[in-house]
Amino acid sequence: MQEKKLWTRDFLIVTGVNLLITTVFYFLIVTLGDYAIQRYGVSISMAGLAVGIFIIGALTSRLVIGQMVDAIGQKKTLLIGLLAFAITNTLYFFSDSIYSLLAARFMHGLAIGVASTACGTIVAHIIPSYRKAEGIGYYSLSTTLASAIGPFMGLWMSQQFDFQWAFAFCLAITLLALLASTFLRPDSGKQADDKPFRFSIINLVELKALPVASVMFLLGLCFASVLTFLNSYSIELDLVSVAGFYFIVYSVVILFSRPIAGKILDKKGSNVIVYPCCILFALGMIAMATTHSGLTLLLAAALIGLGYGSLQSALQAVAIKVVKPHRMGLATATFYICLDAGLGFGPYILGALLSETGYRNLYWIMAGIALLCMVLFYFVHGRHVSYYRERDRLESMQNKS
Repeated sequence: MQEKKLWTRDFLIVTGVNLLITTVFYFLIVTLGDYAIQRYGVSISMAGLAVGIFIIGALTSRLVIGQMVDAIGQKKTLLIGLLAFAITNTLYFFSDSIYSLLAARFMHGLAIGVASTACGTIVAHIIPSYRKAEGIGYYSLSTTLASAIGPFMGLWMSQQFDFQWAFAFCLAITLLALLASTFLRPDSGKQADDKPFRFSIINLVELKALPVASVMFLLGLCFASVLTFLNSYSIELDLVSVAGFYFIVYSVVILFSRPIAGKILDKKGSNVIVYPCCILFALGMIAMATTHSGLTLLLAAALIGLGYGSLQSALQAVAIKVVKPHRMGLATATFYICLDAGLGFGPYILGALLSETGYRNLYWIMAGIALLCMVLFYFVHGRHVSYYRERDRLESMQNKS
C-alpha cells in the first residue's frame, strides 16, 4: 500500500486559502477602527465595536457551521463561505453610516466563520493520521504569517492610500482565495453526510474545557487592546513607521518559540509554560504602557509574542487534554469560541474603558489582567496538573504493553 503524503496539492491549497483569508482578517482589524473614526466621527468605543463585531459574526457562524459542514460537504461549504466573504467585502464600498458599516462587518464575519471552519475541517481530514500533529502545526503557521502580513499591509496602505483602495485590496485577496479553492479535488476531505442533519444545543460547547477556555477569553481580551489600538497609539506616540514592523517581530518570535514551548509542555507539563508566559505577556503590556521609543515598542512585540503566542497553543493543548478523545473536536471549538469572544467583544469593552483611562493606563490594566490569568489558571487546572501527568503516564505504559 502506498504511504499517504502530507505535502499534497490539496494541503497546500487549503493552507494557502487560510493564509489569504486570515490576512484579510488581520488587515481590517488594525485599520477599521481609525477608518470609522475618520469617516463617521464616532467615539473610540463605537469604533472598537466596528472592529470587534466582525469576530462576533465569525463566532456566531462557527457555533452552527461546525455541526453542518459534513452535512453540506466540506468543499461546497468552503466555496459558499468564500463567495459570501467576497460579496460581503463589497458592502464596505456602499457603507454610508456607522450602522451600515456595523452590518457589513457582522456579515463579513459570518462569512469568514464559515470559510475558516471549512478550511480547518478539510485539512484535518486530508492530513495522514500518523502526521496529524505535524500537519496541523504547518497549517497553523499560515495564520501566524497572516498575523504579520495583514497588519503590516494594513498600516502601510492606510498611510499611503484612501481606504477604498484598502477594501479593493481585501476583495482581490478574497477572490484569489476563491479561485484557488476551486482547484481542490472533489474528494478532498469527507463529503456530504448521508445522515439527516440535526442541530444540538448540547454540542455547542464542551463543559470540561470551558474553565481553561475562559482563561483564554481574558487573554484574548488583553490581546484585543493591541490589535485594535496599536495604530492609534502609535500615531499618538509618533511611532507610526515603527508600528508597521510590530506584528512582523511578533510573528517571527512565535515562529521560533512556539515549537520549543510545545516540546517543553509535553515533557514538563503546562505549569512550566503557562505561569512564565503570563508574566512575559504582562511585561509586554507594561512595555506598551511605558514606551517612548520604537525600540521599546518592538520589545513589547517580542515579549507579547513569547507570552501570548505560547499561551494560545499551550491552553489549547490543555483544553484538549482534559476531555476524552471523542470530545477533542468540541473542546477545540469551545477554546476558539472563547478566544473569538475575547477578541470580538474586547474592542468595544476596551474602547469604553479607553475613554476614561487613556492608552498608557489601559495597557497597565491589561498587564494586571495577564497576571490575574496566572492565578485563575492555577485554580481551574494548574493545581491538578500532577493528576493529568500521572494519567498520561499510565496510559502511555498501557499502550506500550
